[in-house]
Amino acid sequence: MQTSITNSATRYGWGAILLHWLIALVFIGQFGLGFVMVRLTSQRTAFELIQLHKSFGFLLLGLVLLRIAWRLGNATPALPRSVGTLERRAAPLAHLALYAFQLALPLSGWALVSVSMLEIPSLPFNLFVMPNLPLAESDGAESFWAAAHWYLAYAGMTLVALHVAAALRHHFQLRDGVLTRMVTPSSDSE
Repeated sequence: MQTSITNSATRYGWGAILLHWLIALVFIGQFGLGFVMVRLTSQRTAFELIQLHKSFGFLLLGLVLLRIAWRLGNATPALPRSVGTLERRAAPLAHLALYAFQLALPLSGWALVSVSMLEIPSLPFNLFVMPNLPLAESDGAESFWAAAHWYLAYAGMTLVALHVAAALRHHFQLRDGVLTRMVTPSSDSE
């Protein structure tokens, strides 16, 4: 049985699975990196970690846009019949919220560096200079976007924690295969 890159009616394909786990790794890693970089005393190390954080932020933005396009172009596997009505209605809203936070967080970071009075260029993985968004620089705008980025990060991680808790509930309590379909890809015969 050959696995498929695309989704089937019951399982996700390799495309969705790889994007899901790569985005999860980058999103959670970004939170940890952001948490550490603002607490360092060494300005040199902090600067390097901030550039790395910005690099992964731009990567995350690209991956999330690709994931959304992939989701729109592929079937979404149906939930098992054992999933109740309330959860069936909540699941698409939860996924929409995850996508919204995964877009808003890197965009708010990009806005933050764009309005910063320090005018430090963003150099994704030291490959090129990422242009700033066309926003006016000011201390007030920088404070606003810094706060927005901070609140979005914590709200996004809370949402990720709830997503993980729901997946673990499906796997260990309900035993309905919802988590395994995001680990084991669909086959060409499904």
